[in-house]
Amino acid sequence: MIKNKSLDENIRAYIDKLFAGVGESQQLFDLKEELFSNLKEKTSDYVVRGMDEEQAFKEAVISMGDLSGLVDDMRKLGQDKTRQFIYSSMTARISTAGIIAGVLLTLFGIFTATILYLMKDSGITATAVIGNGLFVVAGGALLTYSILTRETNKKYAMNKIRAGLYSLSIGLFLFGLFTSAVTYFEVAELFVPVASLMIFILPAVGLFLYLSLTARDRRK
Repeated sequence: MIKNKSLDENIRAYIDKLFAGVGESQQLFDLKEELFSNLKEKTSDYVVRGMDEEQAFKEAVISMGDLSGLVDDMRKLGQDKTRQFIYSSMTARISTAGIIAGVLLTLFGIFTATILYLMKDSGITATAVIGNGLFVVAGGALLTYSILTRETNKKYAMNKIRAGLYSLSIGLFLFGLFTSAVTYFEVAELFVPVASLMIFILPAVGLFLYLSLTARDRRK
């Protein structure tokens, strides 16, 4: 089975079969994502120990123990619309608060920088103006995380760890722009801001591409 399909496909197939007939919910989606990560990690550990991939996958499944209790819990939850609604409403409120905070932080940074720029004749330095970019960096990262962890009518919320990595990549990208702008006005040599930009942009783009290319379907 492993030889004909990728490891990811076999893990997905095993998990889907395990929870066959269980009503879909955000909690079930989150649990499946957690089981997927655990099984893949355990399989990789067994492969490192010298097992072939097929045997490693079997051993990983055995090591997970009896999951019938989890299946029963998810089946009951799938039938309990009230609990689903409470869970979704709570996570939606948290996500909404994060989105609002992210937007406000970003706008605060932009407006403050604009005000200081217009006051440049009063002795305000360029570094002081650009320094407010840190609010934009924080706001952009928080906004990214909050949007990705928000359940919609068409998609389940993204796994929090994965959403955090996306947030990190956006934060690094914005911080790279910030440091590059600061060094541009502070250092005479132009290669310094370019180097500052490269240090943060490369890992940010690399992480973003990895996450995008390994993205999992969250459609309902």
